[in-house]
Amino acid sequence: MKILLTGSTGMVGRNLLEHPHAVKFQWLTPSHAELDLSVFSSVSDYIGVERPDAIVHAAGKVGGIHANMREPVRFLIDNLDMGRNVLLAAAQHSIPRLINLASSCIYPRNRQDALREEDILTGELEPTNEGYALAKIAVARLAEYISRERPELCYRSLIPCNLYGRYDNFDPIRSHLIPAIIHKTHQAKVQGIDEIEIWGDGLARREFLYAQDLAGAVLAAVENADSLPNMLNIGLGVDYTINEYYQAAAEVIGFTGSFRHDLTKPVGMSKKLTSIEKAKNWGWLPTTTLKTGLEATYEFYIKEIGKNG
Repeated sequence: MKILLTGSTGMVGRNLLEHPHAVKFQWLTPSHAELDLSVFSSVSDYIGVERPDAIVHAAGKVGGIHANMREPVRFLIDNLDMGRNVLLAAAQHSIPRLINLASSCIYPRNRQDALREEDILTGELEPTNEGYALAKIAVARLAEYISRERPELCYRSLIPCNLYGRYDNFDPIRSHLIPAIIHKTHQAKVQGIDEIEIWGDGLARREFLYAQDLAGAVLAAVENADSLPNMLNIGLGVDYTINEYYQAAAEVIGFTGSFRHDLTKPVGMSKKLTSIEKAKNWGWLPTTTLKTGLEATYEFYIKEIGKNG
């Protein structure tokens, strides 16, 4: 099977390509210079020439709370344009299978129960990343609508929870929670700082999945797209407090200092946990523990520091 992978240089794309089962497929991994996803004609021409058997749409503009609040227009427009161009060009050329990667940001804010696929569009979105969420909702719905109008086209969306792992972005300005924690904790250790600041009281709960686990789910979805519902959560199924993530990272990194909470800083939603009951019924479960995932991610971080001096 020949698969077009968008976003092949991002964390999800790289984890997908280095997954042990990826060798079963022939991959098309065009660079931005080869394929500009923001231009429909370019996407359509590329797909028309290459004729992939399937597409995995993993490209996107991503970032943490700061980046989403600073650039809401770009997070909305960039992700909407890329998604619609890929899906509409795929349908134009009758590509039979497409797996679109959405995000758990598409769910309503501050739900205490585990988020089910049926909860989408049943409540207010988290304001700090609303633009990104709206784009992801629109693209996921577009995939569903295309398959509804043309049942021979199997276009499905996976909804990953927050991710971390190898090839993550550790830049404090743009990183998500876990890479930010790893960077901050490592720097505190090597600089001899004995106290780390945590935004808020640290009691907000978050669900983070190791990226290699998502990669396995994506590969299974490509091979078994016909058995997938229109949207399927891919998550850990359990969550931890921000304090617990800091404590787990400190153990892995070897930081022995203390933590201080800044209650004036924003923390986003108090809880965001996905239900993975449908994924379990489909036959998928995550396999990587938090400790194992943090160890592998920290090992990658140390190598990146070495490469960059």
